[in-house]
Amino acid sequence: MSKLLESYAAGRWYTAPDEGTPLLSAVDGSEVARISATGLDLGEMVTYAREVGGPALAKLTFHERAAALKTLALTLMAGKDEFYALSTSTGATKRDSGVDIDGGFGTLLSYASKARRELPNDTVYLDGAFEQLGKKGTFLGQHVYTSRRGVAVQINAFNFPVWGFLEKLAPAFIAGVPSIVKPASQSAYLTELVFRRIIESGLLPEGSVQLLSGSARGLLDHLGGQDSVAFTGSADTAATLRAHPNVVGEGVHFNAEADSLNASILGSDVEPGSEEFDLYVKQLVTEMTVKAGQKCTAIRRALVPSALMDDVIAAAKARLSRVVVGDPDAEGVTMGALASLEQRDEVLKSLRGLTKSAQIVVGDPENFEVVGADKATGAFLPPILLRSDDKDATEPHDIEAFGPVSTVIGYDSTDEVVELAARGKGSLVASLVTRDSALARDIVLGLAPFHGRVLVLNRDDAKESTGHGSPLPVLVHGGPGRAGGGEELGGIRGILHHMQRTAVQATPDILTAVGNKWVTGSQRNDDGIHPFRKNLAQLRIGDTIVGGPRQVTLADIDHFAEFTGDTFYAHTDPEAAAANPLFGGIVAHGYLVVSLAAGLFVEPNPGPVLANFGVDNLRFLTPVKADDSLTVTLTAKLITPRSSADYGEVRWDAVVVNQDGDPVATYDVLTLVAKGENA
Repeated sequence: MSKLLESYAAGRWYTAPDEGTPLLSAVDGSEVARISATGLDLGEMVTYAREVGGPALAKLTFHERAAALKTLALTLMAGKDEFYALSTSTGATKRDSGVDIDGGFGTLLSYASKARRELPNDTVYLDGAFEQLGKKGTFLGQHVYTSRRGVAVQINAFNFPVWGFLEKLAPAFIAGVPSIVKPASQSAYLTELVFRRIIESGLLPEGSVQLLSGSARGLLDHLGGQDSVAFTGSADTAATLRAHPNVVGEGVHFNAEADSLNASILGSDVEPGSEEFDLYVKQLVTEMTVKAGQKCTAIRRALVPSALMDDVIAAAKARLSRVVVGDPDAEGVTMGALASLEQRDEVLKSLRGLTKSAQIVVGDPENFEVVGADKATGAFLPPILLRSDDKDATEPHDIEAFGPVSTVIGYDSTDEVVELAARGKGSLVASLVTRDSALARDIVLGLAPFHGRVLVLNRDDAKESTGHGSPLPVLVHGGPGRAGGGEELGGIRGILHHMQRTAVQATPDILTAVGNKWVTGSQRNDDGIHPFRKNLAQLRIGDTIVGGPRQVTLADIDHFAEFTGDTFYAHTDPEAAAANPLFGGIVAHGYLVVSLAAGLFVEPNPGPVLANFGVDNLRFLTPVKADDSLTVTLTAKLITPRSSADYGEVRWDAVVVNQDGDPVATYDVLTLVAKGENA
């Protein structure tokens, strides 16, 4: 008997007491492993996540969690050969395995990088600027995101046993929420191997990740309003889970990625033989054959101008004729098997439904060659392309054959192709091949309400394009309607999905304390030591320096104009400047104001401040005229140590006022400051 897969629950590996259910190789039908979760205490897993994993993650900042993910990804990548070797049993070719395995590790790295760049080195995230709720500025509002005190249950599909669980785990982990990973049984042996290496690495806090190998029946019974479920699978199963009493009654957060009849549109401007025509056909064939078409983002409907249907089919047939189906380890094979014989039978069942209104024009599901394997025991199918000439047919827009199957459908106008795409009732992705910008706008805006992602492809972006079927960590993965109505990934959006947004109403001082970011109106600290003489360990939010006043003369304005070449009339022509309704006379350059302000607050000697690396949110509010006097107040606003360097970032609030106290410029100054001890 083959190995019985284990679950990792409550800090230990668990082996079920029974023999489990056999999991068979997609290539030759041999037994790869067995799976069972009999006797596993699911309630204990949930409690352990909440009481052990949650508190452990809560002690870490966003940056510390990101650093752990980065190290984990690099560790897994270093040992990926064993994952590739086992992946062939799922029917995956080396190309397929790269999409799954390297794609999964790349997602971890992407989230780690984005979190370090865009999130604070803290456990709270501020959503936008504060809102002034009273006239005097003593009562403010601020939206904040904090980690929910629950568990993220992640139910994954069979087609991506590595990427599928890592793309859900990464944003949850960065958000500070522990995960329970539930892989689809058919390919769970690969998930279990990767997960085992994660636990062996010791890089993630105890309780932050757990693995459920086998049935999850009863798991949702233990969930409540702080918990979430991320599901990938069929729309029918998603509907069943949505109706669970705890999801409905307890407010469990539910995200689904379900059925998707994705469309790819050939623009009406494209002609046979053009680069765009070739790109369209190449992409169609790629999406039919990568992972043997077992991708939720694969092209199911090829929408082409009616006059070009024959050309597209002929070109696709020529490319598909070069596809070699068989054992992924066999020489020359370019497309492997479906995940199981059962999955192959499901595709054939869907194919029978599609042929009620479409005809097969490429591929024969009964008569085809398999290299290096026996098609009687392996879950093989050839790529199958259909043609539908019935504009009123419902089958191409209702039936998803989750395999190497696509249907070519003709259209005669822009409005019609948008309507045809929309008949999919909501999809994860659509693509459009065109170089016509006006046409692209019309179609993209027509598609957008029905799709989570739209790719516009042509010769100008083809070399850099990641393709129709590639979800990216920085972009939303999900879609409305039939596609589940959920969102995954999306960069920081994917992290915030696991967090609670709360509106906090308070004084400026309280908001500064809550968010660890200085808020206008809160206390400033002037201890007589220039803030630029303080390293990161010594500097405190609210530390302030006031510089000035400094009179701006007409000679200053003339010199700046001559020196920089900025001779705009408001600075050089008294008559024209006087006629300008905004100025009424010669005014100083805005950048002169900023430059003079820097001279008022900069401490010139070498010290902890290493560099100024930018200015954000610069606004010029009141014109500065000759003989006006400027005073600047600089306040330490946000302090962000960098975990990978001996320095950190400091954001300073800068306000420049004139002799009447009127603000003339506001902005943020960004500096790099040495850490010092204990920073």
